[in-house]
Amino acid sequence: MEMVTSVSQPGLKRRELMDGVAVQRVWMPGRSPRGWMAHIGATVPVHARLARESDLFHAHTFACGIPAMINRRRYPRPFVLTLHTSHFLMRARRPVWRRVFRRIIESCDCLLATSEEILQVALELFPHPRSQVMTNAVDTTRFAPADGPRSGGRRRLVVPRRLFPKNGVEYFIRAMPLICELVDVEACIVGDGPERDRLTALASELGVAERVEFVGARSNRDMPALLSEAEIAVIPSLMEATSIAALEAMACGLPVAASSVGGLPEIVDEGVGALFEPADPGALATAVLNLLHREDLRELGREGRRRVVANWSLQRMVKRHIEIYNELLDEKKA
Repeated sequence: MEMVTSVSQPGLKRRELMDGVAVQRVWMPGRSPRGWMAHIGATVPVHARLARESDLFHAHTFACGIPAMINRRRYPRPFVLTLHTSHFLMRARRPVWRRVFRRIIESCDCLLATSEEILQVALELFPHPRSQVMTNAVDTTRFAPADGPRSGGRRRLVVPRRLFPKNGVEYFIRAMPLICELVDVEACIVGDGPERDRLTALASELGVAERVEFVGARSNRDMPALLSEAEIAVIPSLMEATSIAALEAMACGLPVAASSVGGLPEIVDEGVGALFEPADPGALATAVLNLLHREDLRELGREGRRRVVANWSLQRMVKRHIEIYNELLDEKKA
């Protein structure tokens, strides 16, 4: 198996073997439209060299779909396209991008999307006859409930969100004074980004700086321990595909309070947590307070864990992908 991706962080190797997968990283000058276009242009010849010996192409996101679309003209292989993230939703509204997306979607043999919202937007661009939702998955071995009771003292919330406007962390901080009026609570915000200074200043302005800890970006290996220290995870996004962070929290046995946007209502309901209107601190505070006052909070966490294991585990996702690959390859041989 060969994987082509971008040099997304400084210091990454251009070539690497990871768990039997040959990874090749292609130059990307920056995370901007021009940067992505330059990366796509540099990826096309790399993809072409690998395409010759490949049995099937699987592109994740529209940027990866363009090299696959171009190279399958010369190497007619089955082509699977998976659309992820809110970036697709934002760009799908723009006329120029809509034309590009339509061509990519039309060229693939199987269209997958990580949420029902993303799938429906894609099908409005082109009604692909072979399409389905393929929700993101979680390593349920790594992300699992911790042994023993959670730490005492203040009740603890965790907000596993990068500090970008679309993730809505501002509204969580604005809700904290309302929550703290009724419950002795503290919060851990896990993630970094360009909004950190502004959000830190906002917490001070609202008088909750002592109760809101910004721990910065943490590795995937650190996350289970951070999640397990809390009672509730809060996902205050303004737009979202399917939140891996929410699924990871559920896998660790945490109830989730999430904004009712994108794919979040597809994984969070009153059986595992609560939904609230986005960009509404009052609604967020009410949802969190209602959960904190529930006597069956732990049971909500156990049900969330059960659902993730049953529906969104890595094992289940891999099995379904292999089924799709085999169907396409068998059709090609026929």
